[in-house]
Amino acid sequence: MSITARIVTVGDPATLDTLRVGEGEIGAPGPGELLVRVRATSLNYHDYAVVTGMLGPRPGIVPMSDGAGEVLAVGEGVIGFAAGDRVLGLFFPAWQDDEIDPAKRSVIPGDSTDGFAASHVVRPANWFMPMPEGLSFAEAATLPCAALTAWRALMVEARIKPGDWVLTQGTGGVSLFALQFAKLAGARVIATSSSGAKLERLRALGAEVTINYRDIPKWGREAARITGGVDAVVEIGGAGTLDQSIAACRMGGHISLIGVLAGVAGPVATAHLMGANVTLKGITVGSRRQQADMIAAIVSGGIRPVLDESFPLGRLAEAFRHQESGRHFGKIVVTMDDT
Repeated sequence: MSITARIVTVGDPATLDTLRVGEGEIGAPGPGELLVRVRATSLNYHDYAVVTGMLGPRPGIVPMSDGAGEVLAVGEGVIGFAAGDRVLGLFFPAWQDDEIDPAKRSVIPGDSTDGFAASHVVRPANWFMPMPEGLSFAEAATLPCAALTAWRALMVEARIKPGDWVLTQGTGGVSLFALQFAKLAGARVIATSSSGAKLERLRALGAEVTINYRDIPKWGREAARITGGVDAVVEIGGAGTLDQSIAACRMGGHISLIGVLAGVAGPVATAHLMGANVTLKGITVGSRRQQADMIAAIVSGGIRPVLDESFPLGRLAEAFRHQESGRHFGKIVVTMDDT
């Protein structure tokens, strides 16, 4: 059994211009493996860092951490999967449950090993779990990284409850999932963006309050004034926005640091952080068990991921350029279509 798969690989040097679209032969699954026809993947900042060399050289690797598709064949000894099953990948396949440790984060599809920028893949069965009922492949492919990061930040670490105030930043995938999960939990949302049109869309998704951070540079203080201090912040900016997130928090608030888009290092208001007894917790996605809990909530709550533009696999570089532009609202997806 052999399938000719369409595959994208990272170039040397790694740039969007050197992403290579080609073909490769995919064989039958071995013991403990699945042959999966990938139907969709989605863009995360982590993927962008891989394909542009920000994480170091990865020449020849198949990028993309997220993947959703259908099982074509099952290897010997695999239990719980059958041909025809619709499946979803895991960002940390080795992190099945319990607390994170170095071994559990040692395997990352599209980074430490080949990912899902391919029409067909053979991967270990424990890389996958059943897709949520009622979602398309494109919608499901947005869940393993962005959605799970938002879920862990709010539901596992901050443990938000009805009536809490949650602050989200911008309109990327993690932030929009955070808004949706917060509303599902009965919390209130105060959201920031620099675009009036995007702020309007955030309000349509349920944000009670929005702040244009271009107009109000001290948006953290403004958020605290409006809410009396937020209970939880989903921090995507890093050093460039952390001080404002600290300023936004109530005493005893919680900040989940999940990104460094505005800076990887810089001064932090440590005295304010300490004095307000604010908890700052770094978040790197989540475990299989947490993903299963999240999927159950998505299905029962009727959440639909917010999708932006869709690109075929052969235009993966163009998809990343769209991500670079910052024009997107929600998740950019890539399908395995030929055109």
